[in-house]
Amino acid sequence: MAKEKIRGNELLKMGVPQGRPISMLLAILQKHYKREKKVKKLDLVKELLAKPEEFRGDANFAPFIDALQTSQARKETHVLKTKSMDYAIYGEEHIEQGARHQMEVAGKLPVSVAGALMPDAHQGYGLPIGGVLATENAVIPYGVGVDIGCRMCMTIYNMPSNYIERHRHNLKQYLADHTQFGGSAGFKKTMDDPIFERKEFDEIGIVKKQKGRAYHQIGSSGSGNHFVEFGEVEILDDQNEWSLPTGKYVGILSHSGSRGMGANIAKYYTQLAMSKCQLPREAKYLAWLDLDTEAGQEYWLAMNLAGDYASACHHQIHKKLAKALGEKPVAQVENHHNFAWKEQLADGREVIVHRKGATPAGKGVLGIIPGSMVTAGFIVRGKGEQVAINSASHGAGRLMSRRQAKETIEKKAWLKMLRDYGVDLIGGGIDEAPMAYKDIHKVMGAQKELVEVVGKFLPKVVRMDGA
Repeated sequence: MAKEKIRGNELLKMGVPQGRPISMLLAILQKHYKREKKVKKLDLVKELLAKPEEFRGDANFAPFIDALQTSQARKETHVLKTKSMDYAIYGEEHIEQGARHQMEVAGKLPVSVAGALMPDAHQGYGLPIGGVLATENAVIPYGVGVDIGCRMCMTIYNMPSNYIERHRHNLKQYLADHTQFGGSAGFKKTMDDPIFERKEFDEIGIVKKQKGRAYHQIGSSGSGNHFVEFGEVEILDDQNEWSLPTGKYVGILSHSGSRGMGANIAKYYTQLAMSKCQLPREAKYLAWLDLDTEAGQEYWLAMNLAGDYASACHHQIHKKLAKALGEKPVAQVENHHNFAWKEQLADGREVIVHRKGATPAGKGVLGIIPGSMVTAGFIVRGKGEQVAINSASHGAGRLMSRRQAKETIEKKAWLKMLRDYGVDLIGGGIDEAPMAYKDIHKVMGAQKELVEVVGKFLPKVVRMDGA
């Protein structure tokens, strides 16, 4: 019978407002329609929402209709501005029209005050990947994204760079033994972490439900473009923050986010925002939560927890691999994207800055901008460019969609490229082939105003999702 039961998140998706209307409708369906097939109950809900007045004479549904209409009356309806705000575009010639259009729509939101588009930008959902949006006292769950706090983390080891060539077999085994990838990935024996002592796991409903899964998945990585790799680091700036001599080192670079917990937090609060904030169809995924509301504050706490959890995942990966290497790192760099920050604009206004697939690049802030599974990544230092809202790209950016890549890239050419660059790949799919990405050197050339290069990273042994 469980498969015939309707759940609250299904009603939320159908447009039943969060809170009292959902709880009332669930109770009515459970009491009076318990033995009905699920499809019939769903059809009934559709009819209720389409023609509520026709059910006002029904004693079972009359209280629900009142609650529904009261809630809908409270639901905020917003009109977009007639013209988008001005915003900076970097590497315009490399950016598709779909991403431009999404940024134009985001710039028409009543709460939007500033924006910028990074050179790796491409079309996503709501805010484009590579989009930076500053809003006034409002946070947009889909402006943050599904993989909350997705981040880069690099550790650098003072080991001869030829160590990688001499020990490739061992490095591949370390990655096989100490990393896990994919949506359901996790470890049978997990390492404990202080993150699980956070009060948000007890005080926020949706977060509380994720604790078991988060514990199982800590130290693992997602699918898609997430990776853990060994490579050659070259420090180019003799004034670097770690006082390392210029030259070559061994590095470990990882890219992943907040796993299933972050995805479920994003899904829940996006639906909640859309139920409270009505926008025209083209902007519906940009629904926001006011930070003066309980829902807005709750999301803010959950988002920050997910970001810290993502960081904890990376630290566990790097700790395991350091133990396998038998070495201590001499430096570490870490930065994240798919997040929202409270920051100040040049005019002193406090705003909420969403960076969906964009790297913080405030003055002196270190970050990592990867290329692809064969091309160079860069350790960078932000220049604090206010026009770009202190941001830079988060990578090379996709040139092809995953579907396009699968349909057009030849496996033979992909494998040849791996050989030519001397890269051993464990897992990975053709949708992540280097040809599916923009030229990282062109992307870096388009953001010289935003960051300066401290060092380079060349991948050599790469693990991604897949056998």
